[in-house]
Amino acid sequence: MTHLSADELRRYARHVVLPEVGEAGQERLKGARVLCVGAGGLGSPLLLYLAAAGVGTLGLLDFDTVDESNLQRQILYGTSDVGRLKVEAAAARLSDVNPHVKIVMHAERLIAANAMELLSSYDVIADGTDNFAARYLVNDACVLLGKPNVHASIYRFEGQASVFWAAKGPCYRCLFPDPPPPGLVPSCAEGGVLGILPGMLGTLQAAEVLKLILGAGESLVGRLLVVDALSMSFQMVRLRKNPACAVCGESPSITAPSDVEEACAVSEIAPRELRDRLAGEEPVVLLDVREPWETRLAALPGSQNVPLDTLLDRLEMLPRDARIVVYCRSGARSAVAVGVLRAAGFVDVKRLSGGLQGWRIDVDPSFSVA
Repeated sequence: MTHLSADELRRYARHVVLPEVGEAGQERLKGARVLCVGAGGLGSPLLLYLAAAGVGTLGLLDFDTVDESNLQRQILYGTSDVGRLKVEAAAARLSDVNPHVKIVMHAERLIAANAMELLSSYDVIADGTDNFAARYLVNDACVLLGKPNVHASIYRFEGQASVFWAAKGPCYRCLFPDPPPPGLVPSCAEGGVLGILPGMLGTLQAAEVLKLILGAGESLVGRLLVVDALSMSFQMVRLRKNPACAVCGESPSITAPSDVEEACAVSEIAPRELRDRLAGEEPVVLLDVREPWETRLAALPGSQNVPLDTLLDRLEMLPRDARIVVYCRSGARSAVAVGVLRAAGFVDVKRLSGGLQGWRIDVDPSFSVA
């Protein structure tokens, strides 16, 4: 049994007075082991809050060094850390935040050969990676080990968060069966990211990790939270386990981690290509997954409106043998919708690249985007 010292009781007093935490809950936090895969934009707030909360053992998995361009969003680091290994700089900062926490440094790249060994000794895995190959590897290893995967991802002004835990709900592959091809989705370096966004999503990850350890509240298992910082909107999407999932389905084809090749069928269509197809004879089903009030302000002619949070309940309305193009304002919600539709068995599904904002830029500058 892990007990709290007098110093720890004073440090965690604001936790201990919470009925949902108490001394027993704080002792569970002290006894927990959490691995953060990636100590960058998402990992910075995540690790700071987990350390401050008293999570007993924090694993830091990152092979990179601190770059000056990181400082705009990676709040674990300062100017004096530029050039240092991130795990070393992070460990020093976290130990100062809370000397009662044990920091374990893994200054290496996550690959198939080491994934099972690295993840196996931790209770909860937090995915703070910034590339698809790592996300799929984290997911597959977590499924095979039976670990919860507290996930977040960010791009420009948008983010997503969920808890993928195959024992209790869907995994990441249930929503996104395959990674996109190289170059289809720009990295943060190419597309940019609002500095505060990883702070928002990383903090949400920290909340989910703490809830899992404490057994308190309702986790994001089976739900995906979509965040748009520009409109400051938060949308919750229900997810279902995919029986045909390659790793957690009824007849899995993935039984060991593998280094994922970022290649699959293109899932986006450019605005000008969509314009040309709409002008042709081949039928295209336009699916608008925004809220009804948004469609009243602006929509592509002939679109069918099915808000994202109702999509699972209205799949029977959509023709399975048709070509479906999904769109939203900027592309975040439509990306989720494509994953939901593919997991439900729809094959010919793409999203409009850049959403209606992309349509306005590339096709019709006079188009008013809500």
